[in-house]
Amino acid sequence: MEHASLFSSHYLAPIEYYFQLSKNEISHIDIYEHFVKQSYRNRCRILSPNGIQNLTVPLVKARKRKLTKNVKIAYDDNWRKMHWKSLEAAYRSSPYFEFYEDDFHPYYHEKKYDYLIDLNWDLEQKIIQLLGLKNSAKKTDEYIATVDNKFDFRNSFSPRKENESLSFKEYIQVFSDRNGFAPNMSIIDLLFNEGPNAINYLKEIQTNV
Repeated sequence: MEHASLFSSHYLAPIEYYFQLSKNEISHIDIYEHFVKQSYRNRCRILSPNGIQNLTVPLVKARKRKLTKNVKIAYDDNWRKMHWKSLEAAYRSSPYFEFYEDDFHPYYHEKKYDYLIDLNWDLEQKIIQLLGLKNSAKKTDEYIATVDNKFDFRNSFSPRKENESLSFKEYIQVFSDRNGFAPNMSIIDLLFNEGPNAINYLKEIQTNV
């Protein structure tokens, strides 16, 4: 494998994920790793009227560990409708919700995916396009067991541990007046609030020494 950054597949990944993508013109998404529960692989964080809210894509239960590429989405409940309503409640009054609404609406009303990897992949490609990132991403065709740590971001992002190595500049969020600024939310929080300036925000993120 050529020198490329290696990432896991995430659902509407946090800002730090796209910060790292923006620094690498080539990225590989490892679809052969074992799926990790309670991670950003099937959840994201948004800033709702009541504070930080987790949106989780429900999965078909499995008796044993599965490769990411084999994880299936469950549709026992209408999670797509619930996620969209949550996004509207959080961002309908944001400056750029209507600007991007048509880009995200189909994923919650028209498109229906059997596999999580396909949902995550299509959303990521759309977000890369909207951000204007010069990033060429592709899925791996095998598990990459060994890679230089500086290129391996598969376990770098977790909802259970804040990344203290990065400094996130405050920007105006819809409900920050009542909840305070919440850093490193899902990339859609940045897009809906900052719009085309989101790419400049990523460039201005500082790495703490």
